[in-house]
This record gives sequence, structure tokens and C-alpha cells, in this order.
Amino acid sequence: MHSAIQRVSVLGSTGSIGVNTLDVMQRHPERYEVFALSAHSKLELMTAQCVQFRPRFAVMVSEWHGRELKRTLADLGLPTEVLWGAAALEFIAAHEEVTTVMAAIVGAAGLASCIAAALAGKRLLLANKEALVVGGAFFMDAVRRGGATLLPIDSEHSAIFQSLPEDPASWPEVIHKIILTASGGPFRTRDPATFASISPEEACAHPNWVMGRKISVDSATMMNKALEVIEAKFLFGVAPSTIEVIIHPQSVVHSMVQFVDHSVVAQLGTPDMRGPIGYGLSWPTRRVSGASALDFSSMAALSFEPIATQGHATRFPGLQLAWDVLAAPPGTTAVLNAANEVAVAAFLDRRIRFDQIHAVNTACLAGFVPAAPGSLADLLAIDAQARALAQSVVQRKSASGLSASL
Repeated sequence: MHSAIQRVSVLGSTGSIGVNTLDVMQRHPERYEVFALSAHSKLELMTAQCVQFRPRFAVMVSEWHGRELKRTLADLGLPTEVLWGAAALEFIAAHEEVTTVMAAIVGAAGLASCIAAALAGKRLLLANKEALVVGGAFFMDAVRRGGATLLPIDSEHSAIFQSLPEDPASWPEVIHKIILTASGGPFRTRDPATFASISPEEACAHPNWVMGRKISVDSATMMNKALEVIEAKFLFGVAPSTIEVIIHPQSVVHSMVQFVDHSVVAQLGTPDMRGPIGYGLSWPTRRVSGASALDFSSMAALSFEPIATQGHATRFPGLQLAWDVLAAPPGTTAVLNAANEVAVAAFLDRRIRFDQIHAVNTACLAGFVPAAPGSLADLLAIDAQARALAQSVVQRKSASGLSASL
């Protein structure tokens, strides 16, 4: 049983998910207490969060950032204990006094702390796609072994979770199809022939959602949807063939479940991450999250576009990689994730073109077939090898030259 007050560790507190989580929590101080915060390098924002929420622990990734934060908080007279490094992340994820962990660290860097929280039996609010994309069956086994409560925070997977019956044992019998909706990002109608000239600024300008740079680029390529297909397979225990993606530009229907009787249950809401965050924190009940209500009188229409039409398969070739890697040897999903992280970072650094992100991903999948992972160390080794390969592919593509417009 969880205590009346949830003591929460927010992993990745200075990112968009972390900031929104703290916004929801501060609306219910009688329900939620900030136990620990972690950040990569945003010292100023982390300091402000420590001043406002007075956590027991604050964790930075590097020693330098940790020592800077420690000095600043000491000067302010705050009692927060400052730690740094990967082991510290696992410590605040698995601490015996923590009831709830918001896992919002971007990338494979968040995997070990997610597994630590799972094995410690926490209420785990999963906003880190990579725990499932990289960890897959290994991560889900850790959730079962630890007796953790796993609650998805991605708006799409939260929508599916909210649409399904309460008993997971019934899901295989009643699900006919899981339908993930995708906005189509900023390039839904753009001519693919012009993709070579897309700038990082254009790719990060999402029409509906305010997100970090990496996930914004993933939305522009629709690799985020490929990762969500992989997530859905492991979260809901369905065959990949039962998962469908459909483009829904308005981002009002966050996803749908079609049942064996062909009825469909959908979850709707404004494009505000405080909705799924609030549901994860308050489940199985609901509380005010700060998300605004839908105004149906202002909605002209809700539209849907199959991937097979409108040229979307050509525009977003990375989407098909989800089903390809799920049909490949275990561990291949980790290769795709690592390659994509390297490729997106290279694009944001203007070392490769937007249209070369997919080429880096496919080259890595063709060049590396992993051995089946049996441990966290195996998964991290696959991740490291795939990153090294991706870096070499990026160097070759970068040497071949960029579009003059970049």
C-alpha cells in the first residue's frame, strides 16, 4: 500500500516532463512530496527547483555540475544533499522512502535508474521511451520481479492504458487493434524532395506540442512513433501486427483501442503533458492537473490520414523500422535507438542533413546484429557498440558534405 502522501523522485526534473510533473505536484501539496530531483546540466533551473521544493536529494550527472550545485545550495542555506553520477540516480530511484518515481531522463542514460526503480517495487511513471525500447522484455521482467506498478506517461500510451479494462490479464482476449495517433509533425505536408534543406530550427518547431529538441526531431521524422510502436508491444503484450499508426493532425485523440467486437474506445484531451502526468500520479483516481479543458465548440473537425495515403510512407520511412526491428533478433531495438540518438544529435549539431538521419539508422541496423541480451550490462554493451558504429557512419556522411542551406 502507498502512503497517503506520495514521496516522489523526479528523474530529469529540468526537462519538459519534469517541469510539468512539478507543476502538477505543487497543485496538491497534501498528496505529493518532492523527495529527490535529478538533472543533466541546467544548474540555474535545478537551483530554483531546490529552493521551491526543498528535496532531500538533488543529483547532477557530472561531478563538476554536482559540486557547483552543492556550493550554490550551501550558500543559500538549503539542507538538500547533492550527489552526482549514475549510481546516485539509481540510489534516488530505489530509495526505501520513495513511493513514486517519474522516469523522465531522455535516452538510454535513463535505463539503469528505471530498472532500479522497477526492481525496488516503486510506482514507476514511465516517460523514458528507451527503458522499453532498449530494455524490452528484460525491463518488463524487472517490473514483474520487483512487483512495481508501471504507469505509462507518453500521451499515446497513457491514452491506451486509460482505454483498456482494468485487468491486464484480459487484454490479449479483448484487444483487436491498438491505434497510435501521430500529429505528423511540422512536415506532414512538405515535399520529401525538400527534406535535405530542413534546418534544426524548422525540425524543432512542432505545431502542437512543446517538447525538448531531441523528441521534437523524432516527431518530425516520426521516429518517435516507431519507438512508441515498440513500447506498445512490450507495455501491452500484443503482437506487433496488431499495432497501427494513423496521422491525426489536431492531436486531440491521443490514441485508441479497437476491441474484438470492433467497438473503439479513444482518449481525448488538449495537447498538454500535464494530463497524462496527472493521471499517472493520481491513478486509479483523477485530480486537477492544470491541463485546460477541450472546447468542442471551437473544433471545426477532427481528421485522420492513413500512413499508406498522402505519401506519408515516403515522407516518414523510419516508421516501418519499428516492425522490422521487432521481427529481428532481441537487442535490435536497442541498436535502432542508439543509432537514432547519435543521428539526431549529429543533425542538431549540423553535422548531417535531416534526410540522412534515416540513412544512419538503416546503415547501423544493416551493420550490427546483436547477440541476445541477458543482463543490463549486455544491453549497455549493445548500446555502446551501436553508438560507435553510428558515429562512424555520421563521420562518413558528414565528410560527404551538407546542403549549402545548412
